[in-house]
Amino acid sequence: MTEYGRGPGSEPWHPEDPLYGDQGWGGQQPAHGQSQYGGQQPDPYAQQQPQDPYAQQQYQQQPQDPYAQQQQHQQHQPDPYAQQQPQYQQQPSYGQQQDPYAQQPPYNGGWDTGQQPAAMPYEGQPGASYGYGETNDYYGTPEAYPPPQPPGRREAEPAPAPAQNPDWDPEVQPEETHPFFTGADDGEAKDDDEYDDDPRESRRGNGDGERRGKGKKKKGRSGCACLVVSLVLAGGLGGVGYFGYSFYKDKFGSAPDYAGSGSGSVEVEIPKGAYGYDIGNILKKAGVVKSVDAFVSAQNENPKGKSIQAGVYLLHEEMSASEAVKMMVDPKSQNLLVIPEGTRNVAVYAMVDKKLGLKKGTTQAVAKSKKSDLGLPDWVGKNKDIKDPLEGFLYPAAYPVTKETKPEAILEKMVSRSNEEYKDLGLEAAAKKYKLDGPWQVLTVASLVQAEGLTHDDFRKMAEVVYNRLKPDNVETNRKLEFDSAFNYLKNQSEIKIRSNEIRTNPDPYNTYYHAGLPPGPIGNPGDEALRATLSPTSSGWMFFISLDGKKTQFTKTAAEHEKLNKKFKELHGLD
Repeated sequence: MTEYGRGPGSEPWHPEDPLYGDQGWGGQQPAHGQSQYGGQQPDPYAQQQPQDPYAQQQYQQQPQDPYAQQQQHQQHQPDPYAQQQPQYQQQPSYGQQQDPYAQQPPYNGGWDTGQQPAAMPYEGQPGASYGYGETNDYYGTPEAYPPPQPPGRREAEPAPAPAQNPDWDPEVQPEETHPFFTGADDGEAKDDDEYDDDPRESRRGNGDGERRGKGKKKKGRSGCACLVVSLVLAGGLGGVGYFGYSFYKDKFGSAPDYAGSGSGSVEVEIPKGAYGYDIGNILKKAGVVKSVDAFVSAQNENPKGKSIQAGVYLLHEEMSASEAVKMMVDPKSQNLLVIPEGTRNVAVYAMVDKKLGLKKGTTQAVAKSKKSDLGLPDWVGKNKDIKDPLEGFLYPAAYPVTKETKPEAILEKMVSRSNEEYKDLGLEAAAKKYKLDGPWQVLTVASLVQAEGLTHDDFRKMAEVVYNRLKPDNVETNRKLEFDSAFNYLKNQSEIKIRSNEIRTNPDPYNTYYHAGLPPGPIGNPGDEALRATLSPTSSGWMFFISLDGKKTQFTKTAAEHEKLNKKFKELHGLD
């Protein structure tokens, strides 16, 4: 591309159009008869005076296909535009050509492209040879490039779009053309499909090409191919399903479990606060159940499964989870030391010896020698007449023990449990309320209530009897309690047939028939009901009580009423 004749603004470069370039416009060309250099340099082409074939042409016709014009030339057909183009006289050789613009006609109201002669006659036509070879007329055919527009009418030229089928419809989705879906073999090309013939020749200029248009395309979807795909997918899904089921079975299926009730004997201790998975882990480590999940599942299925408490259980090795749960909810299977309410300490010591397989008297000796190391509170009575400072602190409950448990360990657990319970009940506040000498005397009252009463209703009435008899203005008994249970404690017995001359003459500090007020200390280990009844007695004025048959307690408010029941009692039991 030459720089000659370029105006201030350049035109877009069209490499496909040999005549559409950046050569300026007519208004920017040198005047008629002048060179491009303002007439100051001689023009070697001054003698050449061809006229612009487009100076008077108005482009009113639609351009035709340049390839059709080319075929006419090759077949020596006359050019339909030959009469419209001026005939150039044969020019001398290239070295003698004149400036084509030297004799331009005056401006006729149109516009000038400012380019070199747009086209040259074809070979064989008059004045065709210029020494350049054959040149086509790119503006004289129906499908030629459009002529350049003047600057005032110029529009932004859109970016060239990729070559497309002129009959392509954007609303219609293209069909599958892969050989697998069209039914063609791997080596069969898509050219085998049938199309409608294109009414026009190929634009490639060779005359033997055929352009594919929008025609009827044979649909060759193979049912066999689809069937094969379905079978492959079904087989794959089947394999995935099998391995998925195996994985689910391993991860989420039935947990491993033993069968039957097992054999042998295993001692397992369940600590306080243990739940399903904790218990299952303990049992699995001990070899009782096969898996934790199996135990948890069996516990949830058993209606009593949630009632498993802390303690020591005697179970079997390799037993099913359901059987393990069944045994653990049965109190008989628990290896527990159960202390009933109201049990005296001497009885508790004997029970520990028996449970641990120790020599009789071993636990009592340990309690006497290590009483200060077991965690007793500071408010324990310091009276020298107290028979056992641990009395009332071996709290009645179920304690897990094993064959390796030591007596001091189980005693320490009992004292610790008592401290927790008494602290929660608030014995100090109760002592102030009922004018007692500290929590120790409240605990002593509770032990008497526990020993004499039979039911919860009895406990509250019995507590009121104690408080009423301890009052300073009590003239009915002169502040004497007169409880047979206290006399039985000092005798370490449980008799109901006690003669009057025996019970009224024994000076032991624990004999409430002989001494006024409370005994030196508790006479047993009261339970929760007796303790709470002591803190909330009745207020009906009960002063006396008696049980004729040892099953039912009768309460009276006056000494006369009580004496009638007492005579009846002596008659029933043959007492004087």
